[in-house]
Amino acid sequence: MNIGFDYTRSVGPVLGRFVNGLAAHRIEGVRGSDGRVHVPPVEYDPLTAEALTEFVEVGTEGTVKSWTWMAEPLDGQPLSRPFAWALIQLDGADTAMLHAVDVPGPEHMSTGMRVAVRWADETVGHIRDIAYFRPVRTDTADAGPTADPPPVAEREEGDPVGVVITPVHLKYRHSASPEESRYLRALAKGKLIGQRCPVCHKVYLPPRGACPTDGVPTTDEVELPDTGIITTFCVVNVPFLGQRIKPPYVTAYVLIDGADIAFLHLILGCDAADVRMGMRVRASWRPREEWTTSLENIAHFEPTGEPDAPYESFAHHL
Repeated sequence: MNIGFDYTRSVGPVLGRFVNGLAAHRIEGVRGSDGRVHVPPVEYDPLTAEALTEFVEVGTEGTVKSWTWMAEPLDGQPLSRPFAWALIQLDGADTAMLHAVDVPGPEHMSTGMRVAVRWADETVGHIRDIAYFRPVRTDTADAGPTADPPPVAEREEGDPVGVVITPVHLKYRHSASPEESRYLRALAKGKLIGQRCPVCHKVYLPPRGACPTDGVPTTDEVELPDTGIITTFCVVNVPFLGQRIKPPYVTAYVLIDGADIAFLHLILGCDAADVRMGMRVRASWRPREEWTTSLENIAHFEPTGEPDAPYESFAHHL
């Protein structure tokens, strides 16, 4: 599973000056109330919480204060080849900034070594305008940046950078348990398979392999229908990046008939204003040729037209 979005933020006067300086190959910090120069600049004084406005240009060379080796770089990091993460105190600054140092191996790194900025080939007003740092004294040829420039927010020609975009991704690799495997394989056949606790007789969908209440294995499998009731719901009115459906729409907890645990899904087939607690719904399955071992085989739930379930019938499942 890969969850990702573009983290977008306005930079304001302090960080805006910093990133616009980077686009011009200039690094600026800000002086705090105790006289220290912070790089990257902080918007508010760490001691007094007052807004800071005295900007100070610092050097593009600095000293490594500490470091660690990144033998297997991850997607989205400054370099795709092994590199060092280092805290670097630039000349004229009193604080250290975290960035990458490009060296052939950890034997080429040391605390106290002098490094210099290697600017990106294309600067756009982003911390990644500093592609990485390199040792001031080195016989190793510069292999060049490996990362593409970050996405750039739209703005009028000549306007300063007011918004920065940073893609963020979380990649999950989940090993399915035997119970989950049977549940997922059943979904690929258009079936919903839960498991019943032998003690409290609650039916868990998806199955968990054990009852969290009684702490015993749930080995009794139960095939459930694809109908249920809405226990709680939320009308989504706020648009956001990556949204697949135009608001307003409804996400709801659906309690499948015969199950004791509701799960979250999409409700379509009626006006969002008509969705209510206790509404009877049925799964709308995607075309069979699109089925995989995923709950996404159910595109959404929609009303059955049956009378609403009384509150007492699902009050203990909220």
